[in-house]
Amino acid sequence: MAAARHGTEADLAAITEIYNYFVANTVITFDTRPFRASDRIGWFNQFARQGPHQIFVAASAGNVIQGFAYSSPFRDKPAYEKTVEVAIYLAPHADEQGIGSTLYGALFSALDREPALHRAVALISQPNPGSAALHEKFGFRTIGELSEAGFKFGRYIDILLMERAFSA
Repeated sequence: MAAARHGTEADLAAITEIYNYFVANTVITFDTRPFRASDRIGWFNQFARQGPHQIFVAASAGNVIQGFAYSSPFRDKPAYEKTVEVAIYLAPHADEQGIGSTLYGALFSALDREPALHRAVALISQPNPGSAALHEKFGFRTIGELSEAGFKFGRYIDILLMERAFSA
């Protein structure tokens, strides 16, 4: 079973490889071109071991990264600073193993201790019932849908909007 820990820059190549799978093969992300790990250093540097923006990886024996989950700024405006957007990505061979729960368990355990946070939001491309169910398990509720918000692989994609309150 994979264990969750804070991600480090040494994990960036594996994180990028997992993410690129979703870029190339799914509508889960609206990025359309794969990245090099070096392209993602600026993105990675937003995360810290404490605070509202954190990243966790699930590593199995031999430190093989099975997935990652993170919280990042929701929007780039000061009034949104108490809201984070969360996302989770699992290696293609790592679903249905409890890794998503392990990652979100670690992430939300850390975020629940952050007194400055009020809400977490998740934007889930549709259809993705597994992701919606995982988010519900961690206290998210559906608050709406953006119809045809993205266009990828020759079709429009709807986005499910979910939110979770922090108790702090």
